[in-house]
Amino acid sequence: MMKYTKEEILQQIKGNIIISCQALPEEPLYVEEKSIMYLMARAAKLAGTPCIRTNSVRDVIAIKEETNLPVIGIIKIEYDSYDSYITPTMKEIDELVAAHSDIIALDCTMRQRGDGTTINQFLKEIKEKYPDIVLMADISTYEEGINAWKCGVDFVGTTLSGYTDYSPKIDGPDLELVHKLSQEIDIPVIGEGKIHTPEQAKQMLDAGAYAVVVGSAITRPLVIAQRFMKVIEEA
Repeated sequence: MMKYTKEEILQQIKGNIIISCQALPEEPLYVEEKSIMYLMARAAKLAGTPCIRTNSVRDVIAIKEETNLPVIGIIKIEYDSYDSYITPTMKEIDELVAAHSDIIALDCTMRQRGDGTTINQFLKEIKEKYPDIVLMADISTYEEGINAWKCGVDFVGTTLSGYTDYSPKIDGPDLELVHKLSQEIDIPVIGEGKIHTPEQAKQMLDAGAYAVVVGSAITRPLVIAQRFMKVIEEA
């Protein structure tokens, strides 16, 4: 199974849209017997995306086999006493490395970690165990982005803005966060979170994002349908 270098990924994603193809167990497109997310990824590749973000080992493997594109792998899992749920422990890192994820994304907020470590300690442990790993930090605030950058991650994503108790609650992408981080750090800022339209994706790039991740607006039909229904019901 092909694995891309960081330099190859950087060339491919610059100024482009990364499509997130995920389905959690409680969602309509989740099938217990076999992943069908590779079909979403097939459509995303045909549309021209240079990279896919996905959740779970089985989807990382299936999507890499289907598309031969670089994959940002995550594992969403909830543990007692952990506020973070995106790739929160070394167990998930190990599994994503074994699945040949080209980039591994993880929660790099300052929230509570059940094992008592800080995110800085966790990142140090990961890099000691896997010196060549390519990491994307999912953050919710400017301070968390700066901290992750100082810890040596390769990409900072605004994925969690609006999803922590202390980050801005807006119905749209956090353009200000993207702009501030892109002015301050020398690694790519990936604009992600609450991008509902193509115009908003372009605004993210205009604000300084190196690339943009779009998921729900493209690959989650229940969420898309609910947005339409909500507008009609309110009218």
